[in-house]
Amino acid sequence: MRIEGSGGECSSIKQLAFAYYVTGHGFGHATRVVEVVRNLIAAGHDVHVVTGAPDFVFTSEIQSPRLFLRKLVLDCGAVQADALTVDRLASLQKYSETAVQPRDSILATEVEWLNSIKADLVVSDVVPVACRAAAEAGIRSVCVTNFSWDFIYAEYVMDAGYHHRSIVWQIAEDYSHCEFLIRLPGYCPMPAFRDVIDVPLVVRRLHKSRKEVRKELGIGEDVKLVILNFGGQPAGWKLKEEYLPSGWLCLVCGASDTQELPPNFVKLPKDAYTPDLIAASDCMLGKIGYGTVSEALAYKLPFVFVRRDYFNEEPFLRNMLEFYQSGVEMIRRDLLTGHWKPYLERAISLKPCYEGGINGGEVAAHILQETAIGNNYASDKLSGARRLRDAIILGYQLQRVPGRDVSIPEWYTNAENELGLSTGSPTCQMSESSLITNLHTEDFEILHGDFQGLSDTMSFLNCLVELNNVSDSEKNNEKRQMRERKAAAGLFNWEEDIFVTRAPGRLDVMGGIADYSGSLVLQMPIREACHVAVQRNHPSKHRLWKHALARQNAKGQGPMPVLQIVSYGSELSNRGPTFDMNLSDFMEGEQPISYEKAKKYFAQDPSQKWAAYVAGTILVLMKELGVRFEDSISMLVSSAVPEGKGVSSSASVEVASMSAIAAAHGLSISPRDLALLCQKVENHIVGAPCGVMDQMTSACGEANKLLAMVCQPAEVVGLVAIPSHIRFWGIDSGIRHSVRGADYGSVRIGAFMGQKMIKAIASTRLSQSLSTANGVSPDELDNDGLELLEAEASLDYLCNLSPHRYEALYAKLLPESMLGETFLEKYTDHGDTVTVIDKKRTYGVTAAAKHPVYENFRVKAFKALLTSTASDEQLTALGELLYQCHYSYSACGLGSDGTERLVLLVQEMQHGKVFKGEDGTLYGAKITGGGSGGTVCAIGRNSLCSSQHILEIQQRYKSATGYLPFIFEGSSPGAGKFGYLRIRRRISLKS
Repeated sequence: MRIEGSGGECSSIKQLAFAYYVTGHGFGHATRVVEVVRNLIAAGHDVHVVTGAPDFVFTSEIQSPRLFLRKLVLDCGAVQADALTVDRLASLQKYSETAVQPRDSILATEVEWLNSIKADLVVSDVVPVACRAAAEAGIRSVCVTNFSWDFIYAEYVMDAGYHHRSIVWQIAEDYSHCEFLIRLPGYCPMPAFRDVIDVPLVVRRLHKSRKEVRKELGIGEDVKLVILNFGGQPAGWKLKEEYLPSGWLCLVCGASDTQELPPNFVKLPKDAYTPDLIAASDCMLGKIGYGTVSEALAYKLPFVFVRRDYFNEEPFLRNMLEFYQSGVEMIRRDLLTGHWKPYLERAISLKPCYEGGINGGEVAAHILQETAIGNNYASDKLSGARRLRDAIILGYQLQRVPGRDVSIPEWYTNAENELGLSTGSPTCQMSESSLITNLHTEDFEILHGDFQGLSDTMSFLNCLVELNNVSDSEKNNEKRQMRERKAAAGLFNWEEDIFVTRAPGRLDVMGGIADYSGSLVLQMPIREACHVAVQRNHPSKHRLWKHALARQNAKGQGPMPVLQIVSYGSELSNRGPTFDMNLSDFMEGEQPISYEKAKKYFAQDPSQKWAAYVAGTILVLMKELGVRFEDSISMLVSSAVPEGKGVSSSASVEVASMSAIAAAHGLSISPRDLALLCQKVENHIVGAPCGVMDQMTSACGEANKLLAMVCQPAEVVGLVAIPSHIRFWGIDSGIRHSVRGADYGSVRIGAFMGQKMIKAIASTRLSQSLSTANGVSPDELDNDGLELLEAEASLDYLCNLSPHRYEALYAKLLPESMLGETFLEKYTDHGDTVTVIDKKRTYGVTAAAKHPVYENFRVKAFKALLTSTASDEQLTALGELLYQCHYSYSACGLGSDGTERLVLLVQEMQHGKVFKGEDGTLYGAKITGGGSGGTVCAIGRNSLCSSQHILEIQQRYKSATGYLPFIFEGSSPGAGKFGYLRIRRRISLKS
């Protein structure tokens, strides 16, 4: 339902009392609450505002005895180290301290207070516990917001570990007690609220005209004015006079009392009324939040914005801002180093075109009033349990998969349908059946290679052709083009060769996390893949983006080699679609910089940290192979491998990127060596402690075969053809997986701890045996036993220990868990170069060490069974091995609610009475990759009936959770088998 306006007030409405709770996160929420509260008080009602914001935020706009301010913070929002940096773990810990630990006392206090003021309605923006307190007090509650904290915290949980997820569940449950949601424009998915009323922008009114404000400031119309609005400033940042172009002044919000500013910067008082100042300015420079975006849109002010890290509200507001021609993105690096000119000049050339309503405060106040007197705006609600069930899907971090929108819940797509947006790679936004007839590959001459009939590669080539048309479309009257496509259109010189590579993701059939312990693994390259197009140009001929050119001109050194990257699919994530750097940044004197320095370089701006996977391949080639890059490089990255689903999206990007760089520079690197180099990118530059099986599968795999590899460190032992009667599927749980998360890393550390302890035990036993054997004749010695102990005392890989030896000698001697500090005191280090032990953390040891020992045995058995005679017994045994692997993951703490549910659904389908009369279809399933969410691998008979059962599982999972899983099926060749394409545009043809 959308409400655009409200009727006149009824004089017979009694005086009402509203309790209005405001989140403790920043001033933006408080400033929009002011506008709603002002309208409620104007209608003759009392409003009790529960807030931690300063009084002047409210009293400067509302002078009324009907306004009551109660200083209290019941949530903490996102804890920020500075204006642009969010501390995810600290945010969860602070919320736990603020709202979880004292929860019982908070509820008791709030219920008593609500009854004492005789509240008719509780309003929340957007404090979770307020909704629960209202329910316990028997008072209706309504939320007014554009995002909810369960959505924001969902991403933080992925890095903080499984034990923090209860916070998200609790928040979602609290919201489920809410009567309905008054939803503001630019909203995020908020599944906890099943009843929604949409209203216009809630914006503070103007007090003075642009002319009046400028006159008071003594600023003429000939001066360009930018307002710097960050709500605080990045740590250690000093503003300089040269940051502004000539003829510009900057109004600085939130400057400290002691901060000294250059003469062209003006410090504003802390209680300055920013809407008037915004309307008097020519553009705004700041971070995206509801307050800044809504006021920029309302007063048609161009907004130069810098992304915040880890704040999921931002992509939705950013899309709205750009849709109405009001936004210019500035790279954080350019903000901090003062390269502002090209962005400010671009901003004042925009023509903001928002024409929607800005009376959301009035409309929301009317709805709240009608609700308080008993009128029902909301539709018949689904049960609270159903709302909570839908809310608990940790699919808030679902990454859009190009062309596969069926996998996205309705509540997610609604957010972008509001603006008619689409995301993901333009290469895959048509169905496969239409690809062949819509290709324009005749526009390219293929000088080397073969696209091998792969429809996604054909589509990617088609996309390259269409890029040249983007600049023409900008001349039309369309309001918006995807920024990433605009950037890509100016990336290549169409008269020069372009190199195209392709690398697939992978489905972990068997082996999984045991790869870092040296296990045999079996991996299948999936159909979904990443494509990369690369072109090298002499620096003098390179087409630079304006900000990159301005940065280079500022150095006065003439054309220098520059790397420019465009990444498709950034629109609904919080990563920037472009990245650029001078390649000289990778050098320190005559030598490449260290991996540690590179890691810090890419971590400077979290919205561009993704570039480490791509640009990091260049540094690895420089350091490991001695390559030097004298030309500029342009790269276009387009991946259909969905992120966070445990199917090696990062490995496919690394392998495709390095393959393309190598092809463009004439480097001959074997697929195996290339995979090992790409692992260095992930381990040392990205900082993810993954094994090598992901990169090896992406580089060395072949279609419809399992890559068999012993990870010691990466020895391919063969390709196992998938028998024609067997099929594998991947079923996505909707719970985002990350090998950089705490769960995966802690289990890996636990395994290496166990290996270190086993070596110490074996060494002690060996010494005791040799001591006891002193004086005993060689014939009486158990030489075989001593040789085994010698091997185990110097165990290179945990998987080289057989299960029976593990059980006989070591299982009972390993501790179930151990504190990091205790381990380090006794053993000094754990022998793993890519993880660091936290002294204050307790690590599971027994389960983490046992898993790879037994997993290696299971994988060997699985590989042998695949080549045995086809039979139901064969499939049953293969399925049982998958189940055993799954429950071993769970014992390590790497399970999740979603993956557990999917495995149980496979078991129900396998053993259910309904299917007893049929031939077996599905035989087993397991969690894959790093665990803690992601994808489940299922095995079954290759038949239509099996596929139907997989689809039935998909529907059952949706019925139980609200999320329709993505199904991975099919296979494709690895990067080595694909090779590369060298193409050139046929200039004479016009697409």
